[in-house]
Amino acid sequence: MLFPQFAQFADIALLLLRLLVGIVFITSGYKHLKDPATRSKGIGMSKSFTIFLGAAELAGGLGVISGVLTHHATIGLILVMLGAIQNERPTWHTGFWSKSGTDGWSYEAMLFVVNLVVVTPAGGNLILTHLIN
Repeated sequence: MLFPQFAQFADIALLLLRLLVGIVFITSGYKHLKDPATRSKGIGMSKSFTIFLGAAELAGGLGVISGVLTHHATIGLILVMLGAIQNERPTWHTGFWSKSGTDGWSYEAMLFVVNLVVVTPAGGNLILTHLIN
């Protein structure tokens, strides 16, 4: 390891990563639930699926932040991101970066990989269930 002194900060780094991921998904889920009719048109899904998606993102975000059922929450969010990538490619005809360089599926791919990082150590040691025990 090039900088072994950084290893002591692994749990803090993972906590910050979980907080960021959770905030992203909580705000996205809230937008889906706030106005599902309008949001469903924007994402090309039915209103009922948009409500389900919003609830899943909101619950997953809360689970990732708190560390409660972290594996379940991150696996759910990984599936959401795989679905988003699958939907964007044929529906919106976008590539990884797309033509403008900002509206491809690179964002979803990044969130997919970040959730893989969070699920691997089960959220780290700074999770709610560890703090309660």
